[in-house]
Amino acid sequence: MNGLLNLLKPPGLTSHDCVSVVRRLFDTKRIGHTGTLDPGAAGVLLLCVGPATRIAEFLTDDDKAYRVDVRLGAATSTGDAFGDVIATSPVAVTRESVEAALAPFRGEILQRPPMVSAVHHEGKRLYDLARKGVEVERAPRRIRIDLLRLLRFEPPRLVLDITCSKGTYVRQLCIDLGEALSCGAHAAFMVRTRVGPHRLEDSLTFEEIGRRRAEGSSFLIPAADALPDVPAVEVSGALRAAVLRGEALPAWKAAPQLRLAPEALVKIVDDEGDLVALARARGGQVRPFKVLAGS
Repeated sequence: MNGLLNLLKPPGLTSHDCVSVVRRLFDTKRIGHTGTLDPGAAGVLLLCVGPATRIAEFLTDDDKAYRVDVRLGAATSTGDAFGDVIATSPVAVTRESVEAALAPFRGEILQRPPMVSAVHHEGKRLYDLARKGVEVERAPRRIRIDLLRLLRFEPPRLVLDITCSKGTYVRQLCIDLGEALSCGAHAAFMVRTRVGPHRLEDSLTFEEIGRRRAEGSSFLIPAADALPDVPAVEVSGALRAAVLRGEALPAWKAAPQLRLAPEALVKIVDDEGDLVALARARGGQVRPFKVLAGS
Protein backbone atom coordinates (compact mmCIF):
# COMPACT_ATOMS: atom_id res chain seq x y z
CA MET A 1 0.00 0.00 0.00
CA ASN A 2 1.78 3.09 -1.22
CA GLY A 3 0.24 6.16 -2.82
CA LEU A 4 -2.24 8.98 -2.58
CA LEU A 5 -5.94 8.51 -1.90
CA ASN A 6 -8.43 11.08 -3.16
CA LEU A 7 -11.18 10.61 -0.58
CA LEU A 8 -14.66 12.07 -0.90
CA LYS A 9 -15.05 13.22 2.70
CA PRO A 10 -18.64 13.12 3.96
CA PRO A 11 -20.01 15.93 6.16
CA GLY A 12 -20.06 15.29 9.89
CA LEU A 13 -16.64 13.67 10.21
CA THR A 14 -13.39 15.37 11.13
CA SER A 15 -10.36 14.83 8.91
CA HIS A 16 -8.86 12.74 11.73
CA ASP A 17 -12.04 10.60 11.81
CA CYS A 18 -11.55 9.94 8.08
CA VAL A 19 -7.95 8.87 8.65
CA SER A 20 -9.13 6.45 11.36
CA VAL A 21 -11.75 4.90 9.05
CA VAL A 22 -9.23 4.37 6.25
CA ARG A 23 -6.68 2.94 8.70
CA ARG A 24 -9.25 0.29 9.62
CA LEU A 25 -10.09 -0.36 5.96
CA PHE A 26 -6.43 -0.85 5.08
CA ASP A 27 -5.36 -2.33 8.43
CA THR A 28 -2.37 0.00 8.60
CA LYS A 29 -1.34 2.98 10.72
CA ARG A 30 0.71 4.63 7.98
CA ILE A 31 -1.95 7.03 6.76
CA GLY A 32 -2.07 10.81 7.08
CA HIS A 33 -3.94 13.69 5.50
CA THR A 34 -2.37 16.62 3.66
CA GLY A 35 -4.59 19.34 5.10
CA THR A 36 -7.75 19.42 7.21
CA LEU A 37 -11.25 19.95 5.93
CA ASP A 38 -13.94 21.34 8.24
CA PRO A 39 -16.09 18.66 9.95
CA GLY A 40 -19.25 20.08 8.38
CA ALA A 41 -17.76 20.26 4.90
CA ALA A 42 -17.60 17.60 2.22
CA GLY A 43 -15.31 17.03 -0.72
CA VAL A 44 -11.72 16.27 -1.61
CA LEU A 45 -9.51 15.12 1.26
CA LEU A 46 -6.11 13.83 0.18
CA LEU A 47 -4.65 11.00 2.25
CA CYS A 48 -1.13 9.62 1.95
CA VAL A 49 -0.85 5.85 2.42
CA GLY A 50 2.22 3.82 3.34
CA PRO A 51 5.65 5.19 2.36
CA ALA A 52 3.87 8.04 0.54
CA THR A 53 3.21 9.62 3.96
CA ARG A 54 6.78 10.91 3.67
CA ILE A 55 5.80 13.27 0.84
CA ALA A 56 2.73 14.72 2.60
CA GLU A 57 4.52 17.96 3.50
CA PHE A 58 5.05 18.71 -0.20
CA LEU A 59 1.34 18.45 -0.98
CA THR A 60 0.10 21.03 1.53
CA ASP A 61 1.03 24.03 -0.63
CA ASP A 62 -1.46 23.17 -3.39
CA ASP A 63 -4.21 25.68 -4.09
CA LYS A 64 -7.76 24.62 -3.32
CA ALA A 65 -11.21 25.21 -4.78
CA TYR A 66 -14.57 25.33 -2.99
CA ARG A 67 -18.25 25.82 -3.63
CA VAL A 68 -19.95 27.34 -0.61
CA ASP A 69 -23.59 28.04 0.22
CA VAL A 70 -23.61 31.31 2.20
CA ARG A 71 -26.61 32.26 4.31
CA LEU A 72 -27.02 35.97 4.99
CA GLY A 73 -28.79 37.41 8.01
CA ALA A 74 -27.46 35.07 10.69
CA ALA A 75 -24.04 34.91 12.32
CA THR A 76 -23.13 31.71 14.17
CA SER A 77 -20.58 30.88 16.85
CA THR A 78 -18.59 28.67 14.46
CA GLY A 79 -19.14 30.45 11.16
CA ASP A 80 -21.06 27.46 9.80
CA ALA A 81 -24.42 25.76 10.29
CA PHE A 82 -23.14 23.61 13.17
CA GLY A 83 -22.78 26.54 15.58
CA ASP A 84 -25.28 28.48 17.63
CA VAL A 85 -26.90 31.54 16.08
CA ILE A 86 -25.42 34.51 17.93
CA ALA A 87 -26.93 37.39 15.93
CA THR A 88 -29.58 37.98 13.28
CA SER A 89 -30.19 40.96 11.01
CA PRO A 90 -32.56 41.83 8.18
CA VAL A 91 -31.14 41.22 4.71
CA ALA A 92 -31.42 44.03 2.21
CA VAL A 93 -28.87 43.41 -0.52
CA THR A 94 -28.71 43.69 -4.28
CA ARG A 95 -26.54 41.77 -6.69
CA GLU A 96 -24.55 44.96 -7.19
CA SER A 97 -23.97 45.44 -3.44
CA VAL A 98 -22.84 41.83 -3.07
CA GLU A 99 -20.45 42.11 -6.02
CA ALA A 100 -19.04 45.31 -4.51
CA ALA A 101 -18.57 43.61 -1.13
CA LEU A 102 -16.77 40.65 -2.75
CA ALA A 103 -14.27 42.78 -4.68
CA PRO A 104 -11.89 43.61 -1.76
CA PHE A 105 -11.46 39.92 -0.95
CA ARG A 106 -9.89 39.05 -4.30
CA GLY A 107 -6.12 38.81 -4.69
CA GLU A 108 -3.66 38.89 -1.80
CA ILE A 109 -5.35 39.86 1.45
CA LEU A 110 -4.87 39.56 5.20
CA GLN A 111 -7.25 37.18 6.96
CA ARG A 112 -7.63 36.61 10.67
CA PRO A 113 -7.99 32.89 11.52
CA PRO A 114 -11.31 32.01 13.17
CA MET A 115 -11.41 30.91 16.79
CA VAL A 116 -12.60 27.47 15.66
CA SER A 117 -9.46 26.86 13.59
CA ALA A 118 -6.56 24.51 14.38
CA VAL A 119 -4.07 27.38 14.66
CA HIS A 120 -1.91 27.24 17.80
CA HIS A 121 -1.95 29.96 20.45
CA GLU A 122 0.57 29.56 23.27
CA GLY A 123 0.68 25.81 22.71
CA LYS A 124 -3.09 25.29 22.49
CA ARG A 125 -5.38 24.92 19.50
CA LEU A 126 -7.76 27.80 18.98
CA TYR A 127 -10.74 25.46 18.72
CA ASP A 128 -9.92 24.03 22.17
CA LEU A 129 -9.95 27.55 23.60
CA ALA A 130 -13.20 28.31 21.77
CA ARG A 131 -14.88 25.27 23.36
CA LYS A 132 -14.03 26.77 26.76
CA GLY A 133 -15.52 30.11 25.78
CA VAL A 134 -12.11 31.79 25.57
CA GLU A 135 -11.38 34.24 22.76
CA VAL A 136 -7.87 35.53 22.07
CA GLU A 137 -6.30 37.95 19.64
CA ARG A 138 -5.25 36.32 16.38
CA ALA A 139 -2.67 37.83 14.09
CA PRO A 140 -3.91 38.12 10.49
CA ARG A 141 -2.22 35.95 7.88
CA ARG A 142 -1.52 36.70 4.25
CA ILE A 143 -3.56 34.55 1.87
CA ARG A 144 -4.46 34.71 -1.80
CA ILE A 145 -7.89 34.38 -3.38
CA ASP A 146 -7.56 33.80 -7.10
CA LEU A 147 -11.26 33.31 -7.87
CA LEU A 148 -14.28 34.58 -5.96
CA ARG A 149 -17.35 34.29 -8.15
CA LEU A 150 -20.99 34.84 -7.30
CA LEU A 151 -22.62 31.81 -8.86
CA ARG A 152 -26.17 32.29 -7.54
CA PHE A 153 -27.89 35.30 -6.04
CA GLU A 154 -30.98 34.14 -4.13
CA PRO A 155 -31.12 36.27 -0.95
CA PRO A 156 -30.72 35.33 1.83
CA ARG A 157 -28.76 32.60 0.00
CA LEU A 158 -25.61 33.12 -2.05
CA VAL A 159 -23.57 30.43 -3.78
CA LEU A 160 -19.89 31.22 -4.33
CA ASP A 161 -17.10 29.51 -6.21
CA ILE A 162 -13.70 30.09 -4.58
CA THR A 163 -10.15 29.22 -5.58
CA CYS A 164 -7.59 30.13 -2.95
CA SER A 165 -4.15 29.51 -1.51
CA LYS A 166 -3.40 27.23 1.40
CA GLY A 167 -4.24 28.67 4.79
CA THR A 168 -7.48 30.28 3.60
CA TYR A 169 -10.46 29.85 5.94
CA VAL A 170 -13.63 29.83 3.87
CA ARG A 171 -15.81 30.08 6.97
CA GLN A 172 -13.98 33.25 7.96
CA LEU A 173 -14.49 34.61 4.47
CA CYS A 174 -18.24 34.10 4.91
CA ILE A 175 -18.12 35.85 8.30
CA ASP A 176 -16.19 38.79 6.84
CA LEU A 177 -18.60 39.04 3.89
CA GLY A 178 -21.55 39.19 6.29
CA GLU A 179 -19.86 42.01 8.18
CA ALA A 180 -19.16 43.87 4.93
CA LEU A 181 -22.86 43.59 4.04
CA SER A 182 -23.93 44.62 7.59
CA CYS A 183 -26.20 41.62 8.00
CA GLY A 184 -24.04 38.77 9.27
CA ALA A 185 -23.48 35.48 7.44
CA HIS A 186 -22.30 31.92 7.82
CA ALA A 187 -21.34 28.99 5.60
CA ALA A 188 -24.47 26.86 5.44
CA PHE A 189 -22.67 24.16 3.47
CA MET A 190 -19.30 23.81 1.78
CA VAL A 191 -17.77 21.39 -0.72
CA ARG A 192 -14.07 21.28 -1.56
CA THR A 193 -14.01 20.61 -5.28
CA ARG A 194 -10.27 20.46 -5.90
CA VAL A 195 -6.87 20.24 -4.20
CA GLY A 196 -4.12 20.99 -6.69
CA PRO A 197 -4.78 18.72 -9.70
CA HIS A 198 -7.00 16.33 -7.70
CA ARG A 199 -10.69 16.85 -8.47
CA LEU A 200 -13.98 16.05 -6.78
CA GLU A 201 -15.19 13.99 -9.74
CA ASP A 202 -12.25 11.61 -9.23
CA SER A 203 -12.67 11.21 -5.47
CA LEU A 204 -13.91 7.97 -3.89
CA THR A 205 -16.32 7.30 -1.04
CA PHE A 206 -15.49 4.90 1.79
CA GLU A 207 -17.84 2.37 0.18
CA GLU A 208 -16.11 2.63 -3.21
CA ILE A 209 -12.70 2.24 -1.60
CA GLY A 210 -13.81 -0.88 0.28
CA ARG A 211 -15.35 -2.39 -2.84
CA ARG A 212 -12.30 -1.72 -5.01
CA ARG A 213 -9.99 -3.17 -2.38
CA ALA A 214 -12.12 -6.32 -2.16
CA GLU A 215 -12.07 -6.63 -5.96
CA GLY A 216 -8.35 -6.03 -6.15
CA SER A 217 -8.90 -2.93 -8.30
CA SER A 218 -6.61 0.08 -8.15
CA PHE A 219 -7.69 3.09 -6.10
CA LEU A 220 -4.42 4.74 -5.07
CA ILE A 221 -2.67 7.42 -7.09
CA PRO A 222 1.01 6.41 -7.48
CA ALA A 223 3.29 8.50 -5.28
CA ALA A 224 5.30 9.55 -8.35
CA ASP A 225 2.15 11.09 -9.85
CA ALA A 226 1.30 13.04 -6.69
CA LEU A 227 3.82 15.77 -7.56
CA PRO A 228 3.13 16.35 -11.26
CA ASP A 229 5.05 19.64 -11.47
CA VAL A 230 8.27 18.30 -9.93
CA PRO A 231 10.91 17.27 -12.50
CA ALA A 232 11.65 13.56 -12.56
CA VAL A 233 14.94 11.72 -12.83
CA GLU A 234 14.80 8.05 -13.84
CA VAL A 235 17.35 5.63 -12.41
CA SER A 236 17.92 1.91 -12.63
CA GLY A 237 20.55 -0.64 -11.74
CA ALA A 238 23.58 0.78 -9.96
CA LEU A 239 22.18 4.31 -9.87
CA ARG A 240 18.99 3.11 -8.19
CA ALA A 241 21.02 1.16 -5.64
CA ALA A 242 23.08 4.28 -4.93
CA VAL A 243 19.94 6.33 -4.32
CA LEU A 244 18.62 3.68 -1.91
CA ARG A 245 21.86 4.09 0.03
CA GLY A 246 21.24 7.84 0.14
CA GLU A 247 24.18 8.62 -2.13
CA ALA A 248 24.26 11.80 -4.19
CA LEU A 249 24.34 11.49 -7.97
CA PRO A 250 26.24 13.79 -10.32
CA ALA A 251 23.59 15.97 -11.94
CA TRP A 252 25.04 15.45 -15.41
CA LYS A 253 24.68 11.69 -14.99
CA ALA A 254 21.33 11.64 -13.24
CA ALA A 255 19.53 14.23 -15.36
CA PRO A 256 21.51 15.31 -18.42
CA GLN A 257 18.29 16.53 -20.07
CA LEU A 258 17.28 18.81 -17.18
CA ARG A 259 18.50 22.25 -16.23
CA LEU A 260 18.04 22.14 -12.48
CA ALA A 261 18.06 25.34 -10.48
CA PRO A 262 19.97 25.25 -7.17
CA GLU A 263 17.87 23.62 -4.41
CA ALA A 264 15.25 22.52 -6.95
CA LEU A 265 13.08 19.65 -5.73
CA VAL A 266 13.54 16.50 -7.83
CA LYS A 267 11.67 13.21 -7.72
CA ILE A 268 13.75 10.12 -8.47
CA VAL A 269 11.79 7.31 -10.08
CA ASP A 270 12.80 3.86 -11.25
CA ASP A 271 12.27 2.32 -14.68
CA GLU A 272 8.81 1.13 -13.60
CA GLY A 273 7.74 4.66 -12.68
CA ASP A 274 7.75 4.09 -8.92
CA LEU A 275 8.93 6.92 -6.68
CA VAL A 276 12.29 5.96 -5.17
CA ALA A 277 13.23 9.20 -3.40
CA LEU A 278 12.93 12.95 -3.25
CA ALA A 279 16.13 14.92 -3.78
CA ARG A 280 17.55 18.43 -4.07
CA ALA A 281 19.78 19.80 -6.79
CA ARG A 282 22.81 21.02 -4.90
CA GLY A 283 26.43 21.66 -5.84
CA GLY A 284 26.23 19.95 -9.22
CA GLN A 285 24.63 16.89 -7.66
CA VAL A 286 21.19 15.43 -7.06
CA ARG A 287 21.13 14.66 -3.33
CA PRO A 288 18.38 12.34 -1.95
CA PHE A 289 16.92 13.45 1.37
CA LYS A 290 13.79 11.28 1.54
CA VAL A 291 14.13 7.67 0.39
CA LEU A 292 10.78 5.95 -0.07
CA ALA A 293 11.56 2.67 -1.82
CA GLY A 294 11.73 -0.15 0.69
CA SER A 295 10.68 2.12 3.58
